[in-house]
Amino acid sequence: METITLRSGAVMPAVGFGTWTLRGEACAEAVKTALLCGYRLIDTAQMYRNEDAVGEGLRRAGIDRRSLFLTTKVCAPSDSYEGTKKQIETALRRLGTDYIDLFLIHEPYRNAPAMYRAMEEARAEGKIRSLGISNFSATEMEAFIHETGEVPAMNQAEAHVFYPHRTLAAACAARGICMQAWSPLAEGQHGLFTNETLAAISRRLGKTPAQIALRYLLQLGIPVIPKAAREAHMKENLAVFDFTLTPKDMAAIARLDGERSFFGWDD
Repeated sequence: METITLRSGAVMPAVGFGTWTLRGEACAEAVKTALLCGYRLIDTAQMYRNEDAVGEGLRRAGIDRRSLFLTTKVCAPSDSYEGTKKQIETALRRLGTDYIDLFLIHEPYRNAPAMYRAMEEARAEGKIRSLGISNFSATEMEAFIHETGEVPAMNQAEAHVFYPHRTLAAACAARGICMQAWSPLAEGQHGLFTNETLAAISRRLGKTPAQIALRYLLQLGIPVIPKAAREAHMKENLAVFDFTLTPKDMAAIARLDGERSFFGWDD
């Protein structure tokens, strides 16, 4: 597994397992299966309402906590200093851990600076290792940095072959911030799994269009957190480190960029 070193010094797997829409028993079993397949980064959030199920999946897998990287996020109605402090404690309890590797503010809330202050205090107490934001545009990110005087380790955002979020990626790179892609397979929209550009490259390399799409982002320096419910797809999404896209491949895929968010997160 390739890794990314965050500006906080933390080392994070380049491919993680997303849990959006997974709930209850299905979520717990999916997390367990993903870990047994080789994933070591698990991404969840207060908004997903599945932190407890993720915690159960972690326990079932029995993987040494020190080898795991856990990400969760805080959202409304916890979008205040006190609300964030309480949510950190809730997340720790639900996940069954005494620290969280990466804790993010899920959206650009008005009270984000106060929320970040609560996160910094939790970091000082050893409850959080790295701090970040999610779904902040380049402009919102710069305003946040100006107001807090702090540069986050991460800005998690929508990114896929049809919208690699170039403006935000460049802004993050200039600040030394990692931009991690949620929905890196665009939830299969716009015919990603049958796209002819991706399919042609996949046939030549003996890979699937999904693997080509993930590899494209990785070669742009963007780590990914694809979601999969089936074990075969979990394994497929991990098998993206044994091949390389050529400059010609990268250029062809770049032409798929429609410069438009599929989920309403345009800059």
